[in-house]
Amino acid sequence: MSLLKFASMTCIALTLGACQSMFQPSAPKPLAFTNDASEQVKAGCTGQECPLVNIDTLHFADEPKLDALIEHRLLKMTVNSPEEAMAPSLNAYREQFLRTADSRNSTYLQAKVREQHDDLVIVELSSYLDTGGAHGMPGRGFINYSRKEHKEVTLQDMLLPGQEQAFWGAAKVAHNNWLISSHYGSDPEFVKNWPFEKTPNVALLKDNVALKYDVYSIAPYSEGHVELKIPYSRLKGILKPEWLPAKG
Repeated sequence: MSLLKFASMTCIALTLGACQSMFQPSAPKPLAFTNDASEQVKAGCTGQECPLVNIDTLHFADEPKLDALIEHRLLKMTVNSPEEAMAPSLNAYREQFLRTADSRNSTYLQAKVREQHDDLVIVELSSYLDTGGAHGMPGRGFINYSRKEHKEVTLQDMLLPGQEQAFWGAAKVAHNNWLISSHYGSDPEFVKNWPFEKTPNVALLKDNVALKYDVYSIAPYSEGHVELKIPYSRLKGILKPEWLPAKG
């Protein structure tokens, strides 16, 4: 069975209208949100080396599920080992960190709206933990939130059945393009030491699918969070039709 025929049969099997592109010409009004930013140092401490917690998050009055999801994902980014328990709330995490942190320790958590388009709100998550070493450890993540379904859209939700390998094949092509554009492709030692890897950080942006990588995953710390971009044109027959732009 051809891939195109399979995709068409998949659409027929779904409810009426489910295979219409989520990328509609008349996008809904952006979802309103407020920023909630705070910075707090350890009680009774003065000077430049006081432990501090900086939290910059978002609140969506009309989407409480998204609020809860953002808090959960930020808290998950604070867990650094399998034995470490996740704090029940951002406030609890702040209190716990400041109570136990040593001098020069700091932590930073941020949620920001990367894009709003069509049915989706794309939230980018950032973390940074400094324990007084040469440099801190940053982290990144994405939430693809469907306003229509009131839930996160995962990679498995995006893909047609059996297409995960093809998706990562397209990602590897994007990685090769990044190697060439960054001039690392001509360095055999770099290619050997920093091979392509999968990442859990996938975002359905308006113009492409973005993959964000943690430091030390496919490049040295100095390269920061490498972001690969896959054109939607490469993902026909891989993504479910509703996640492809209508113009495509």
